[in-house]
Amino acid sequence: MSDWLAWQVVDSAFPVGTFAHSWGLEAAWQAGHVDGDAALRRFLTESIQQTGWGALPLVNAAWHRPNRLEELDALNEAFLTNAVANRASRVQGRTLAATAARVWPSPATAALEARVRGGWAHVAPVSGIVFRTIGLSQALAGKAVLYGAARGVLSAAVRLGIVGSFRAQRMQHEAQACLDATLETCSGLAPEDICQTAPIIDLLQGAHDRLYSRLFQS
Repeated sequence: MSDWLAWQVVDSAFPVGTFAHSWGLEAAWQAGHVDGDAALRRFLTESIQQTGWGALPLVNAAWHRPNRLEELDALNEAFLTNAVANRASRVQGRTLAATAARVWPSPATAALEARVRGGWAHVAPVSGIVFRTIGLSQALAGKAVLYGAARGVLSAAVRLGIVGSFRAQRMQHEAQACLDATLETCSGLAPEDICQTAPIIDLLQGAHDRLYSRLFQS
């Protein structure tokens, strides 16, 4: 595998629609839960850890056992009881599979896109299979998922005006220790180990559809 592929997947220009989601930050901000740098840093840390415990085991399991997609997809559907997060996961999963089929056209990516359309298409198990199909290693797949969560939160924070671009980039750099620790802790977890580590964020995100005005889909 070429390193260029990994950089392409994590690039913000990669068209998977993540720019439309705030990972619950918009609702948390409007509720006053995030009201400054310290609160944003805490929200970022909790979001990374939640991705590690709630998504990474499914990503890794799907990467190792692509034939388990339907089983893992059903598990993810049962796990995401928050309707907003559930919808966002399904939208991103379908978009990722469709994007892969167009960027790297092959019988394998076309078959995967068709297979994904037949299920819930949650982004965690779909990511594992897509990354394996295009040739991304399991280790880099996990890093890409965690990095994407961190970048998504901070990108949303900039567009909401919570923090400036330079400060957001500094927070991204400071998050490396949390990213490494989460990757090490969660890489060996089984799908049955998934859990909710940020219940307050989950509750706030669930209120997203009731916001008077909103910039993001979730």
